[in-house]
Amino acid sequence: MIAETVCSAVSVAGLGIAAVTAYRKRFLTAARLAAYSLVPLGLVMTGAVEWVVDTAFSPTAWAGFGVLGAAWLMFMGTRAVERRSGGTRKERKAAKAAQREAVAPAASAPSLGRTARPQQAAQPQQQPKPASGGADDFSDIEAILKKHGI
Repeated sequence: MIAETVCSAVSVAGLGIAAVTAYRKRFLTAARLAAYSLVPLGLVMTGAVEWVVDTAFSPTAWAGFGVLGAAWLMFMGTRAVERRSGGTRKERKAAKAAQREAVAPAASAPSLGRTARPQQAAQPQQQPKPASGGADDFSDIEAILKKHGI
């Protein structure tokens, strides 16, 4: 009985604040406040508040919440262990196989900086001649690839 009275008072106070907000010409905010303030009144009218009050003082309900909490902790613990171990064996085998089958494993290495062979870096790069025929359409692309050592 007390919970229903408190919820009704909260709804009336919220509607009062919404009315003041509407008086200040903030209609969108006033409508949103009115919607929020009608929620407790709706909960009282549907009987949900009575159910919550009965559940809050029930030892069986608290035991149920404890079981739910234990299940949640077990679920989160297994997920953490799975993430830390790197997944299942099948996932690890697939990752190793994919790593072995890489097309260009050194492709991600940076191409800037000091080179391993300084004599190549000291040689001047030859510029390709412009292509006039159809066979040399990709000569500029080949020159770029050669420039980067690919």
